[in-house]
Amino acid sequence: MRFIALDTPKPLSKIGLGTWQFGSREWGYGPDFERQAAQIVRRAVELGVTVFDSAEIYGFGRSERILGAALGDDRPRVVVASKILPVLPVAAVVQQRAVASAARLGVTSIDLYQVHQPNPVVGDHTTMRGMRVLQDVGLVGEVGVSNYGLRRWQVAEAALGRRVLTNQVRYSMLDRAPEQDLLPYARQAGRVVIAYSPLAQGFLSGRYDAKNPPTGAVRRANPYFLPENLERGAALIDTVRQVADAHDATPSQIALAYLLRHPNVLAIPGASGVEQMERNAAAADIDLADDEYTALAEAAKRFRPITGLAAMPAMLRARFAKPTEK
Repeated sequence: MRFIALDTPKPLSKIGLGTWQFGSREWGYGPDFERQAAQIVRRAVELGVTVFDSAEIYGFGRSERILGAALGDDRPRVVVASKILPVLPVAAVVQQRAVASAARLGVTSIDLYQVHQPNPVVGDHTTMRGMRVLQDVGLVGEVGVSNYGLRRWQVAEAALGRRVLTNQVRYSMLDRAPEQDLLPYARQAGRVVIAYSPLAQGFLSGRYDAKNPPTGAVRRANPYFLPENLERGAALIDTVRQVADAHDATPSQIALAYLLRHPNVLAIPGASGVEQMERNAAAADIDLADDEYTALAEAAKRFRPITGLAAMPAMLRARFAKPTEK
């Protein structure tokens, strides 16, 4: 495992584990998933993974409870991260929600506590006042944000009066906006971009195409998985496969290695089983050559998916279409 070269109380592994799936029915896991989740977490720790990310909204608290129980005695050794859903993120609420998350996680201090989304009404000055109190009493180690643009990230840091260490954003070969400003800022300022959905919910795994679309509810709601977009993405997936073959790796591992090439990025893919966790962790050790990285970047730029309002008619057709008879 490789780590981000920053001065942090605990090392930040380049690959972490995202736990949105833990306890969330929308991912389609059965009643046995709590046991499976524990196995995934145990194996991640064995592989050197130190960053485990949850949120109070994931499974309405179940993800935090499952994660905390699975980590057990290893909780003090790793970076336990969670996020507050900022419905009314005034200082007192921030403090109360952190206490509740810590209790579910079974920790006396949350290593990284993040604001899940920027609130359009409540300013960061009051949210960060609550975060500062949490740091002062030792209930929170580092403060982070999520889904923040660069300007608001900097405003949040000014309001806290200390570093806002991380910004967790959607970042993958399909979603490259962070490369424009967030990544350069992170490198210059000694901050970290945490990439969620780094495989674009599996689009970059190569498992799906127009004739073999995903069936799960979460992916069906993602316009990237429209048949038209799966067709448009075929050339990108072919390039990813070519690079993967050169490294005796999987397309998913190459998609992760693309992100991890930046020194201040860590990725938090989910895992539905121990083997997937092992493959994700191994991606941290893949070194892409300059020409391979360039080929991947160019292929990603050429991919032009149908998204936003333009995708709505096709999304509605896919949502209400009757199953094809065989």
